[in-house]
Amino acid sequence: MSDHIWGYQPTTGHTAGTDLTGYKVEASDGSIGKVDKHSDEVDSSYLVVDTGVWIFGKHVLLPAGTVTTIDQAEKKIYVALTKDQIKDSPEFDKDKHLGDAGYHEQVGGYYQTHRGI
Repeated sequence: MSDHIWGYQPTTGHTAGTDLTGYKVEASDGSIGKVDKHSDEVDSSYLVVDTGVWIFGKHVLLPAGTVTTIDQAEKKIYVALTKDQIKDSPEFDKDKHLGDAGYHEQVGGYYQTHRGI
C-alpha cells in the first residue's frame, strides 16, 4: 500500500471526475455520514463528511488515502477507520483546509498514525 495519505489508492474503484457528493460513508464499524464535498486534486484529494447528528453535526476531513472502496452502484464509500477514530479526528476547518500546509500535515499525521500508514 502506498504511504501517500492524500491520494486515492488504485484499488478503491475511484474515477477522477466522479461527483461523490451525497455518497454515504461507512467506517469499519458502521455508517458515519454523507459526503458534503470532495476534491480529486493531485496530492490533495479528500472528502469532507457531514456526520449529522452522530457527533452533533461535526464535519470531518478524510484524506483520500483512508478510502478502501467506492461502490458506485450503492453510492457508498468505505473507509479503513472506526467511528471512534473519525470522531476523535481533528475538526474540519473550512478556513484552513485550503492553502494551509500545516493543517493538512496535522490531519494527515492523525490518520497516518491511526491507520499505520
